[in-house]
Amino acid sequence: MNQRNPAISKGVDWSLVWIWFILCSIGITSIFAASWHEGDNILQGFISLKTDYSRQLLFFIIAGIVGTFILLTDSKFFTATANLGYAFGIFLLLLVFPFHSRVKGTESIIRFGSAFQLQPADLCKLFVNLALAKYLSRVETNFTRPRSQLIATVIALVPAMLSIMQKETGLALVYFSFFLVMFREGLPPSVLIIGFSFAVLVVATLLMDPNTLALVLTGIALLAIYVLRRVVKRNRAVLFLIVGIWFVCVGVQRFVVPFVFDHVFQPYQVKRIYDAIGKDYVPKDQAAEAALESAEQKTGAKKKDNNYNVKQSKIAIGSGGLIGKGLLKGTQTRYDFVPEQKTDFIFCTIGEGFGFTGSIIFLGIYVLLLMRIVSIAERQRSVFSRAYAYGVASVFFFHIIINVCMTIGLAPVIGIPLPFVSYGGTSLLTFSIMIFILVRLDADRQMVLR
Repeated sequence: MNQRNPAISKGVDWSLVWIWFILCSIGITSIFAASWHEGDNILQGFISLKTDYSRQLLFFIIAGIVGTFILLTDSKFFTATANLGYAFGIFLLLLVFPFHSRVKGTESIIRFGSAFQLQPADLCKLFVNLALAKYLSRVETNFTRPRSQLIATVIALVPAMLSIMQKETGLALVYFSFFLVMFREGLPPSVLIIGFSFAVLVVATLLMDPNTLALVLTGIALLAIYVLRRVVKRNRAVLFLIVGIWFVCVGVQRFVVPFVFDHVFQPYQVKRIYDAIGKDYVPKDQAAEAALESAEQKTGAKKKDNNYNVKQSKIAIGSGGLIGKGLLKGTQTRYDFVPEQKTDFIFCTIGEGFGFTGSIIFLGIYVLLLMRIVSIAERQRSVFSRAYAYGVASVFFFHIIINVCMTIGLAPVIGIPLPFVSYGGTSLLTFSIMIFILVRLDADRQMVLR
């Protein structure tokens, strides 16, 4: 019987590997387009390790080597080490507090020399995904019980809380994407409805006058009581439930949201949220105003134009037109009009260079990626493999949606990288390892892993 290297190729979904390769190539090309200047030696720039695109290429090669080793690894290794990896991730997050370097307002980065740095909050997504899949796949886990749901929530949100303490609110929000995994594995839809309602209440709190919103909430509560008392007669539990929900909503509006915006978020983060909803942010005290001015000076933002980054990004994307200006011909991105154009705003480089057509094709590749991951998830026999695959899809979906919406002004700028495309070694390695572990698990999909 003739087989060609079955140890690495048998059962491997090469379509997913090719999509990974294409997206990484697009990322290196986009970073090169945003970094290269006339007169630079292209070959020397790629081999020097002194340019952003050369370092990204290096991490791409490292990711490929690591991915090869993952494909040669027994799938049982990932279930056996899932909890240990989670503990290691938490350890790295705790290690940030004494050894962090302050970079652009965040304290979540550990530097190694002048060229390389590690962001544990980014890397820990991988460990959380494995640990959550491990917990959900246990025989003794009954996810219909509140206790199991609470434990899964703690697994997902402990790293988020540590990230917030390190002033990395953007990446902390990514961990909420794991609720989609829990929903797939049996979390009641009411939890997602409550979460969505909470988000709507927060936005309404920012958009409306506090007293007006309180009156609206009171009116909704009275209407609900009137309707339900006619339908469900003599049921005091319903009355108490509605009154309790009203108290919670008013409490969130009056106390929780102001506390979070004043004491949890940084002033520049609050400003970005206000910019996204079209309102001006006025610092409440001199300390907040000084912190905001300091953040603007470090990032190069224009104090009189609170939405400078997003405006420049939209100008860049709009100037690309239907088919774009072409590679290395985008004036907005090549001449540094767009801040953070190699990281948070890398999508505008693609939009300016390749236009609406190129952007649609690029986003179509992401759609294919997500559809392929979901398809792989649904064909797994093992709960561990299925939960892990949905975790990968949820994290990618969150990153893609938020990053693209940031660049076109539909979401606040919270520092979410675009998978495989934004500059960053930790980000590229984390996303790549997540993909290759999924490919390995899928190759052994006939096995039942726990």
